[in-house]
Amino acid sequence: MKTFQTIPTLVLTGAMFLALPVFAGPQAKTYQVTGPVLELTDSTIVVQKGEEKWQVARDAGTKVAGDLKVGAKVTIQYRCVATEVEVKGEKGAIPANAQKPNKPANK
Repeated sequence: MKTFQTIPTLVLTGAMFLALPVFAGPQAKTYQVTGPVLELTDSTIVVQKGEEKWQVARDAGTKVAGDLKVGAKVTIQYRCVATEVEVKGEKGAIPANAQKPNKPANK
């Protein structure tokens, strides 16, 4: 009888570990854009919003509900995620590895 009690426990424990990355930490804020689809590729969706064209990247993990095609009115949920950060020095700041000029001797 212990075997039947152990199996559900193992299944539940495994499911918790699989779901852990979902709850692991905060995610970027979600935004949305709505409008007709102008262009569609495997990696992008271009939507007309007012006078602007919005190009949003997509991949195999993008969930699509309905028949996504050019001309369809869609609402896209997206996140802004940094892909690279370059820190610029402040104006007038001296780099840490720069040599200081020699002070002239007093006469």
